[in-house]
Amino acid sequence: MTIEQKWLEYDYNPYILFSSEGKVKSLNSEAQFLINSNNSKELFDLATTYANVTFGFKTTFIDLEFGRYKFFGLTVGYENETEIGIKLYQLPLFKLTEKKPIGELTNIFTLIDLCVSTNSISSSIIFTKEFDPTIPEIIIDTNCFIKILNKIYSCFINNTKIHTKVYYRIGEHVKFDNKKYSLFSIEISAQNINQQKKVELQTMVKNSEIFVDITKKITINLPMITS
Repeated sequence: MTIEQKWLEYDYNPYILFSSEGKVKSLNSEAQFLINSNNSKELFDLATTYANVTFGFKTTFIDLEFGRYKFFGLTVGYENETEIGIKLYQLPLFKLTEKKPIGELTNIFTLIDLCVSTNSISSSIIFTKEFDPTIPEIIIDTNCFIKILNKIYSCFINNTKIHTKVYYRIGEHVKFDNKKYSLFSIEISAQNINQQKKVELQTMVKNSEIFVDITKKITINLPMITS
């Protein structure tokens, strides 16, 4: 896979390539979640509706919603009669506090490894990880973060495998004191979720400065504040 293909594969915005008959020919990681919860025909119809009259690419700004996904625009492109591609641009799924987070400069991967180690004791669960090593140390309330992350892992404790992914939220940022900070996410996923633990997590995060998006997957969203 080339670097260009990797950028497309791990893009926060879903991309789908259709055949002229509406069959999915390829899609990136984010689009897999979108296709799982929505009819691919509806997305194909969207592509053909907003396609350029002649060959080429066309971007349209439009509010769209598919389940928990919300978009502010899309780009449709085709260069022949056999295939057509669509890329949808996501709105941020979360709001961060207006107050700049306080804490200590910490290696987030060390904290994740600590929580994984704690939750793997006397357990047969396989913990898999997918980290972006370029994410720097950030300022965070470590005690609060560890409590929340441990509670998240407890939500998935009845699974055989739990996956943790750390990635940049491309093109998204938050402002504190008129200064922009990029965002990144820690996404934890597994096949099943414990509903009682999920309710306990929702109660916990209401009283914290850390935003957690709780759906089928659970995602912690953090600003990259390094000083």
